[in-house]
Amino acid sequence: MDSTDIAIVGGGAVGLSAGIALARQGWRVVLASRGPVRRDGRTIALMDGSVRFLEEIGAWEALAPHAAPLASLTIVDDTGGLFRGPPVTFHAGELGLDAFGQNVENGTLVESIARVAAATPGLELRDALMTGLSTDGTHAAVALDTGETLRAGLVVGADGRASPVRVAAGIGSRPWTYEQSAVTAILAHDKSHHDTSTEFHTRAGPFTLVPLQGKRSSLVWLTNPARAEELAGLDPEAFALAAEQQAHSMLGAMRLDGPRGVVPMSGLSVDRFTARRTAIVGEAAHVFPPIGAQGLNLGLRDATDLARALGPAGGDPGAPERLARYERARGPDVRKLTAAVDLLNRSLLAGLMPVDALRGAGLLALASIGPLRRIVMRQGLGAGR
Repeated sequence: MDSTDIAIVGGGAVGLSAGIALARQGWRVVLASRGPVRRDGRTIALMDGSVRFLEEIGAWEALAPHAAPLASLTIVDDTGGLFRGPPVTFHAGELGLDAFGQNVENGTLVESIARVAAATPGLELRDALMTGLSTDGTHAAVALDTGETLRAGLVVGADGRASPVRVAAGIGSRPWTYEQSAVTAILAHDKSHHDTSTEFHTRAGPFTLVPLQGKRSSLVWLTNPARAEELAGLDPEAFALAAEQQAHSMLGAMRLDGPRGVVPMSGLSVDRFTARRTAIVGEAAHVFPPIGAQGLNLGLRDATDLARALGPAGGDPGAPERLARYERARGPDVRKLTAAVDLLNRSLLAGLMPVDALRGAGLLALASIGPLRRIVMRQGLGAGR
């Protein structure tokens, strides 16, 4: 039986980042994962705090040449309701920043972090899947499909929304679904995006264009499942025209410039973030629609807070007091943001006049009250915790 300080299950961006951060603190870490990175037109808008975390673990330098800055964020009420609010634009300069963050293709992000992980002393990557997990008062045992068993002081579940680690640890979860799917794509367009991400709030959900390098943007288009499948089945020219029309030709003529994907929308919350000798991060701990570019950023905050809770290597990484610090750090942040995103998404789908009026009043307040707008921006960056 192999022995290590920490075993991480799952090799996405959050699991890899957590592995690097913990290994850099001196812990012996083994990360088990399998499967190629899938490219489906998804990009990740990394907020300023996430960029700084990736800088700290040495992963940003290789990513920077592939990223596009997000200098402004615009929300447009495109619901057609009677009480539509005005467009609201958040400028990074209001917070003294050059950009809120950087947008990069998901595949490029994971591949770049994986290269850093492979070169990190103290972090071992294994091509394996977990088949079983047991814990006792002193250690956890992770069974792998290679026939090996890992003995660790702490197991970190970074294994996605279905999370075998979460299930095996007995951490309760509450999943839900939306009558929505997200169509993802990369588009080229005739006009400059001026480093501005634009989120149109429609009755079917947000339609979001996030800048990439040059005259290119990534698209996340939430709509009903039947419409999503219809869009995914269009030929490239027809799809690009549909996106251009939905964007009110804001960026001029559009062309498909990469793969497309369709992702059913769902949500998930958990009862707790830790169990005996176990912690969960990323989508093992929280899932919600891609509104406000918060999903992966929240997962990277999980990795940051887990590293802080464990501290420099020494002693028992799965000690109750260390896990309690992580629980205290993540609980309020995750639950607050999950509730806010879920409420906003459901308010778009509701189509009720009182709800429209409240949402319109909120946008009006953000447009006209500078201090309130800056508070919301800091919350979105994770700076208001």
